[in-house]
Amino acid sequence: MSNNFEAIIRGIRKSFNTKEFIPLHVPQFWGKEKENLLDTIDSTFVSSVGAFVNKVEEQMTDLTKTAKAAAVVNGTAGLQVSLRIAGVNPGDEVLTQALTFVATANSIAYNHASPVFIDVDKDTMGLSPIALKNFLEEFGDLREEGCFNKKTNKRIAACMPMHTFGFMCRIDEIVAICDDWEIPVVEDAAEALGSSYKGISAGKFGQTGVFSFNGNKIITAGGGGVIVSREPEFAEKAKYLTTTAKVPHKWEYVHQEMGYNFRMPNLNAALLSAQLDNFDHYKSSKAELYLEYKALFEGSNVELVSIPKDTNWNYWLMSACFEDKKERDVFLEKSNESGIMTRPIWQLMYRLPMYENCQKDEQLNAEFLEQRIVNMPSSARK
Repeated sequence: MSNNFEAIIRGIRKSFNTKEFIPLHVPQFWGKEKENLLDTIDSTFVSSVGAFVNKVEEQMTDLTKTAKAAAVVNGTAGLQVSLRIAGVNPGDEVLTQALTFVATANSIAYNHASPVFIDVDKDTMGLSPIALKNFLEEFGDLREEGCFNKKTNKRIAACMPMHTFGFMCRIDEIVAICDDWEIPVVEDAAEALGSSYKGISAGKFGQTGVFSFNGNKIITAGGGGVIVSREPEFAEKAKYLTTTAKVPHKWEYVHQEMGYNFRMPNLNAALLSAQLDNFDHYKSSKAELYLEYKALFEGSNVELVSIPKDTNWNYWLMSACFEDKKERDVFLEKSNESGIMTRPIWQLMYRLPMYENCQKDEQLNAEFLEQRIVNMPSSARK
């Protein structure tokens, strides 16, 4: 192991001030989580109706500066429903990135549609507007019924970029390109709560934006997700569909279309509401850790991934870029052997058996990053 790697491992231990195992990212509970949970139990409203579900939706619209929100059981369900609202039907295609967590592609497949994988930018690690434009100029065919793929003759029903590790992709350019091709945009903002681009919150650029509150995110509901939109009708449709598409009535059960039992339980919302109250504290704590990492990596042959231009970052997962896959693998082995949890970036989606036959472009940047990126421990510290 090189001296650089030894110094980095020592520096991580110093930042977390422990000789014990250091996980990648753990939830912290510094506020009224227990109080909220007890209030919820006392109220008996522990399922998908309750005061904290409503409060979380209000908190999320305030944080993202959107018009309306719908709380759901997890981010994947939020993406699935958002794609349906965008008009994705069985047999359609959705443009997205291969460098992402599998939930992005799965949410497309749940709608019986197919992902088409577009390359990412190296600096944002998110969908590249240049690659998107090039793909549509080569394969796009704008017809009266919408945009179609010349190669497959399938309708391109949506585009779903993902804000990798909380970094913002060049989402304004992506939306502008998709507008020209009459393709609605759904933002996979699962990792980007609290991030913004050119002063606009993640989740506000697309027709809808979807956040995740899994236990490893910057704040958590234990599970859970939230759909937001700058247009109230999209979030209202999401709330309707995720409440089994039940027509509001005091006692009758009327369902006019297929819906989902996807609403966030009030117990999860109680936890999340307390976390949202302390969100700025979590973000500032993680920003301090990033500055420590920046100092630690200076002078080494390992590059700490820097914040992309025009992004106000949430500091969710901090990453390093190694010289090549060999160096990456040595560091992964040595750091984990030392009791420090590090992990590589995801395996590209088209390497997975269920997506190996999906159309893709050259993926030069995605494959470069796949071989070099490692996530460092990024938990907030009190």
